[in-house]
Amino acid sequence: MSNILVTGATGGLGKAVVDNLLKTISPDSISVLVRDPAKAADLQAQGVAVKQGDYNDYASLVAAFQGVDKLFLVSSNDIPNRVPQHTNAVNAAKEAGVKHVVYTSFQRKTEDGSSAAWSIAEAHLATEKLLKESGLTYTILKNALYLDVLPLFMGPVLDTHTLYLPAEGGKVPYASRADMGAAGAAVLTGTGHENQSYDISNDTSYSFSDIAKILSDLSGTSIQYVSPTAEDFGTALAAAGVPAGAIELTASFCVAIAHGEFDFPATDLEKLLGRKPESAEQFLKATYQL
Repeated sequence: MSNILVTGATGGLGKAVVDNLLKTISPDSISVLVRDPAKAADLQAQGVAVKQGDYNDYASLVAAFQGVDKLFLVSSNDIPNRVPQHTNAVNAAKEAGVKHVVYTSFQRKTEDGSSAAWSIAEAHLATEKLLKESGLTYTILKNALYLDVLPLFMGPVLDTHTLYLPAEGGKVPYASRADMGAAGAAVLTGTGHENQSYDISNDTSYSFSDIAKILSDLSGTSIQYVSPTAEDFGTALAAAGVPAGAIELTASFCVAIAHGEFDFPATDLEKLLGRKPESAEQFLKATYQL
């Protein structure tokens, strides 16, 4: 069995990958890269090797990647510094002799800088280019937006009975982080994924009108969807005391959704899982206990 290292293993996606790996392979063939080893004590207790490292510290990455066959590279959550951090990770993987890098990227329509989500897109595109030019064997997982972001976008929707987001009629084939973790583990332990790109999404896309209808049906109450302009959305949320950064991020994602930036339904995820992915209805029912 190859030696697998997962970065970002104390975050949601990295942890989901490791948990799925532990179901099928021995913990002594799994290692994780974390900034704070104390946060990975639960993994260490299960026999997983915990390596301390940081995307900003090139030497720590080269040391951590020694002896690694397959690297699961979770994209950094430090948006402004992603490009240099990912550059460090890819170059360190090459120097350490890593055989295969699996990178968590994103679905997108435009790559010319005009997308409302360009601040998110830029580093992913740069990292994909770097990987393809590095000579490393790679697999690119083009992740859809998480189902898990819906509650964050929607706020206390069951109390307000209104979904208020500037996404117009835009649709997204949301997939759950849990399913993405299972798919990542399947790529790491499977064969035939060399130099492939996969759309990690559901085969059905949902608009916020669709989400409102699902929530209405599940809750037995009428929930409406209102799509304001991005400006009116920002003004309303600022008046409600929402921090400017959160408003800007949500608005940019919603405007990108309105423009169809993430609408790429596919069956790649289903094939990797060997089953149907969790649907929006299943996720919302479980999340809101309806």
